[in-house]
Amino acid sequence: MVRTIMHEGSSTAVQLAERLDLTPAAVRRHLDALHEEGLVEIAAVRDRGQRRGRGRPAKAFALTDEGREAFEQDYDDLALSALRFLAETVGEDAVVAFARRRGEELERRLLPLIEDTAPVQRPAVLADALAEDGFAASVRRAPGGIQVCQHHCPVAHVAAEFPELCEAETEAFARMLGHHVQRLATIAHGDGVCTTYIPDTPADVTTTTALTTDERTTR
Repeated sequence: MVRTIMHEGSSTAVQLAERLDLTPAAVRRHLDALHEEGLVEIAAVRDRGQRRGRGRPAKAFALTDEGREAFEQDYDDLALSALRFLAETVGEDAVVAFARRRGEELERRLLPLIEDTAPVQRPAVLADALAEDGFAASVRRAPGGIQVCQHHCPVAHVAAEFPELCEAETEAFARMLGHHVQRLATIAHGDGVCTTYIPDTPADVTTTTALTTDERTTR
């Protein structure tokens, strides 16, 4: 269940029950236990434009920092110590160089999956590749563009002290997508999800308009 929340973001008991093929009552019992352990917290319910019926308001649950730590963050202290030592003995430029090298390695691994894809499809391919890498990524439409959302960051606590890691990752995304991107939020800075915004190009807008016209024709 924790993994599902990590992948999908804050979710209600009903939403989790549908995804896991469980009863809402069973999910609520599990959520209550996770809440007591400090692994999930109550979050604002995301408005999907759906009217709710009568009854008590739905509660959404999101991962806490402790919940995120259950996923591959045991090496944070070692990584922080290494980067602090690097900054103190060599200088901040060495940290920047390390972050850029890490971004280049990410690009080298993921670019072959993206470069032969049509530009309009690249954000979704990037998200799938990041998900395979443990970032629990997804894409969603946003006004005037696409958002790539990473619901998990294995180096969030390290990046909180060394934002150069986030900056280098953003630069790598831009190179892989062949497009300007904008980082709107990061888990490292206390946001619930890392959000990267990719504005539509004129070609993207034309494609989207054409698809909408075709859909209306079939109706």
